[in-house]
Amino acid sequence: MSQKVQSRLGNVPWIPVGAVLLSIGFVAWLVLFAPVFVVRTIQVDGVVILTDVDVKQAVAFADGRPLARVDTDEVAQKVATLAPVQAVKVTRELPSTLHIVIQERTAVAGVKRDNLFHLFDSNAVIFRTAESLPGGLVEVKLPDTGPLDRAMKAAARVVEALTPELRSELVRLEISGPAGILLVLKKDRMVTWGDAEESDKKAKVATALLTRKEKQIDVSVPAIVTIQ
Repeated sequence: MSQKVQSRLGNVPWIPVGAVLLSIGFVAWLVLFAPVFVVRTIQVDGVVILTDVDVKQAVAFADGRPLARVDTDEVAQKVATLAPVQAVKVTRELPSTLHIVIQERTAVAGVKRDNLFHLFDSNAVIFRTAESLPGGLVEVKLPDTGPLDRAMKAAARVVEALTPELRSELVRLEISGPAGILLVLKKDRMVTWGDAEESDKKAKVATALLTRKEKQIDVSVPAIVTIQ
């Protein structure tokens, strides 16, 4: 080593540098390993269908771990396995809190099976059951055969397109096949819907015809409506 380099090294304030490095190492040890920074609190927000206990049980593996070493993606994945969860965000909050914010699914309709209503959202995900259909939801009768998820997606698409006037008259929505969607209305009236395509347009046309006395309205081709 040249005398010039040795001279420069000799001028480095090694004691302060060492102190800084020791401080950084100590802080890192505190955050990663010290008991004061382990997960002691799991805060859950946004639950209505679920309970705090449901969520905390799903992420019990994180309790007591060093907060900095908790994989928030892993925690979010565990929470997402709970059926009512549509979206979840997990953050760390020093010194010892794991904060979980949940957005739950919103039911749009229900299918009756084995004396229970199986409620599903707009993505056709069944996420809870109820003994009676909650107010504001639509009862859907699905076909006995065929892919039910496709039928539920079609049902959800139609339900979301319904106008307030149609919803107020609706008794149930029946699906017998891909193009076999039927609205059963009060006073034995029926609206033949066809498939789920152009549901917004069909809803507007059917609503405009509600004042008619005829019992059957066919909007399966909304440009060519038939009534009987």
